[in-house]
Amino acid sequence: MATRDLSRAQEAFVAGDEAASIEAHMINVTSTRTAAEHHKSGGDRMKSIIFGGLDGIITTFAVVAGAGGGGLSVSTVLIMGFSSLVADALSMGVGDALSSKAESEVAVRERKREKWEFENYPEGEIKEMVEIYTGRGMTTEDASSVIHTLSKYPEMFIDLMMKDELGMDAPGENWDHIKSGAICFASFLLFGSVPLLGFVAFLPLSLDDTTLFYISIGLTAVTLFVLGAIKSSFTTRSWWASGLEILVLGAATASTAYLIGWIVELIVNSNGHDARVL
Repeated sequence: MATRDLSRAQEAFVAGDEAASIEAHMINVTSTRTAAEHHKSGGDRMKSIIFGGLDGIITTFAVVAGAGGGGLSVSTVLIMGFSSLVADALSMGVGDALSSKAESEVAVRERKREKWEFENYPEGEIKEMVEIYTGRGMTTEDASSVIHTLSKYPEMFIDLMMKDELGMDAPGENWDHIKSGAICFASFLLFGSVPLLGFVAFLPLSLDDTTLFYISIGLTAVTLFVLGAIKSSFTTRSWWASGLEILVLGAATASTAYLIGWIVELIVNSNGHDARVL
């Protein structure tokens, strides 16, 4: 069981505050247990929400920007935007679920194999782990002592073998892949709709197409920065640097899409066709 407040330790590292780091490691066991359990249950889900949301908003705004660059009408932008949003969200959700399911199945199979090998020939597995640890810089004596001690706890030792020998995490619950796919789908759909809200929410005001497009840009930019700032919780970067990074990447993606739409419109119009008519 960890004897530190993980979030405070991460903040201390980013700030380079040694005193805060020491304080984070001196949190009492009871409060640390609560923090550790909360992090374990929600950390992975939150990470999926953030990255799924970033995927959604950047993808959808690229479609909106491309349509805007092509000079298409608001109704066409909304049709293209929502169609792409739902299709991409379903694709991402199903893809995430299938990949998670495949990873889980492989992990289950490999864990059974490792368990069978440990039960039938523990000396061989112990030797492999000692070699791995000595390869990382431990002395043979220390590695042997550590591994022989851990081997007294088979379940823990098998999970450790999967991580150190195979680079795989222990398999999760049976429905984890469904949860993962559902979270990815919902996050993609929710945040991906933000660029379209600039058109939908202000459409009744009878604003011109250019103004609606600028409103969409503003809403998207703010959301990108906020998501990037939140993403810093899973990295060692400061919130503002992470926010700016995502904002710049999103802007670059949208600018490319806008430029392509503009070029295609020029090519189509030069051939005597109207790009606004589908």
